[in-house]
Amino acid sequence: MGDNANRVPPTKEPMPSLPCPMLTDTNYTVWAMKMKVIFKVYKVWDVIDPGTTIDTHKDSIAIALLFQGLPKELVLQIGNNDSAKEMREAVKSRNQGADRVKEARLQTLMSEFEGLKMKEPSTIVDD
Repeated sequence: MGDNANRVPPTKEPMPSLPCPMLTDTNYTVWAMKMKVIFKVYKVWDVIDPGTTIDTHKDSIAIALLFQGLPKELVLQIGNNDSAKEMREAVKSRNQGADRVKEARLQTLMSEFEGLKMKEPSTIVDD
């Protein structure tokens, strides 16, 4: 009985204040990686990760974090989704295709560049 009287309740660690990166037209991949880490720090990744149960408090925190990192035009477009998971999927679907197009274009340009490097200088014609 005396053991409980002297027991100090565990203290909660203060939640770190992490700035959310702002999503732009060109930074989706890096933005998504940074947001995943932030979700994990705030212990809300499980509401985003597929196949897990939804905790409404955690979902609200995840939504708030998403809203901090999205331009207002995108918030207005996806803000009516019912969960953070749905919002993140909407952001992902809007941006992942653009990343694939950029990657394909980069590969094409790199191939063209390599082809130019292999040609003899006398065969290159300026336009």
